[in-house]
Amino acid sequence: MSQSDEPTPQLFFQTVSAYQQTAALKTAIELDLFTAIAEGNRTPASLAKRCKTSERGTRILCDYLTIIGFLIKNNTEFRLTPDSATFLDKRSPAFFGSALTFMLSSTLTDGFDGLTEAVRKGGTNLDAEGTTAPDHPEWVTFARSMVPLMAWPARWIASQVTDSTQGPMRVLDIAAGHGLFGIEIAKANPKAEIVALDWENVLTVAKENAAAAGVSDRYQTIVGSAFDVDLDRNYDLVLLTNFLHHFDTPTCEGLLRRIHGALVDGGRVITLEFIPNEDRISHPAADFGLTMLATTPAGDAYTFAEYDQMFRNAGFGHSEMQDIPKSTQRIITTRK
Repeated sequence: MSQSDEPTPQLFFQTVSAYQQTAALKTAIELDLFTAIAEGNRTPASLAKRCKTSERGTRILCDYLTIIGFLIKNNTEFRLTPDSATFLDKRSPAFFGSALTFMLSSTLTDGFDGLTEAVRKGGTNLDAEGTTAPDHPEWVTFARSMVPLMAWPARWIASQVTDSTQGPMRVLDIAAGHGLFGIEIAKANPKAEIVALDWENVLTVAKENAAAAGVSDRYQTIVGSAFDVDLDRNYDLVLLTNFLHHFDTPTCEGLLRRIHGALVDGGRVITLEFIPNEDRISHPAADFGLTMLATTPAGDAYTFAEYDQMFRNAGFGHSEMQDIPKSTQRIITTRK
C-alpha cells in the first residue's frame, strides 16, 4: 500500500462537523455580513461596526467562511466570491437568504434528528404523515421563503412552454405553493389562464404573488387536495412541480390517472423534480432521497425510468427529460 492509499479519518471529521458550516452560513446571513462586505466593509473592524458584532467574533467567522469557500481573504481584508455576491448579498435580485426559513425549519431538521428510526421503519419518524399532512403550516413557510430559489426554474419552464405555444392556454398548477410557475407562464403568454390548486392558507401567498405580477385577472384557484378535489377538464398543460417525490408509486400513479382525465387530447404535463441518474449516486439530485426518507412516510427521489413507468401506467405516452441550466433539478415533459 502506498502512502497515498493509507486510510485517513479526514472524511469522518469533515462529515461529523458539517453542522458547523450550516451554523456559520446562517449566522453570516442573519448578521448581514455578506451585504456589509458588498457595501465596502472589508476589515473585521469595519464589519464589526456595520454588523454590530465584536471584532474578534467577526474575524473568526470571516476566516471560517473563507476556509469553506464563501469569502476570499487578502491580508486582513475580506471580499465576496462571485457566488456569494450573486446569492448572499441582500441587495441582489438573486438573494437566497430567505430560503433558510424553510430549509432550516424544525419540520425538516427534526426529521433528520429521527433519521435512525426513519431508516429502521423506511419512512419519517416525525408523525404519521410527515410533511404530507393536510394544511401543513410548513408549506406556507415554503411558499413565502423559497421564491428566490424557484424564480429561475419558473422563468426557464415558462420560456419552454411559451416558445411553442403563444395562443390560448389553460394551465393547472398542482400544489402551486408560491404560484411562480403558473405566474411566469401567465406573464409570458397573455392568453394563458392559470388555475392554482393548493391548501387555502398556501393559496393566499400565490394570489398575493399573482397580484404583484399583474396577472390576477387570469389567475383562479382551487382549494383542497389534488387527490380529492374536482380537477375539471380541458386543461392544455398541467404543472407538477416538486410534488410527486412526497409519495409512493401507487399514490403517484393514482394522481396521474386523475390528471390524464383532466387534460385535452395532446395535452402536456411538465414535472419538475430532483431526478437522480439510474445509479442513484452520480447526479447532484441523488441525495434528495434522504430528505424524503427523513420527512415523508414513503417519498423518494425517483429516477426518470421510474417516472416514465408511472406515467405509462396512468395512460400517458412518451416522456422526455431535460436538465434545467444552472440547477440541480430536471423537468419531464409528458404527452397525453
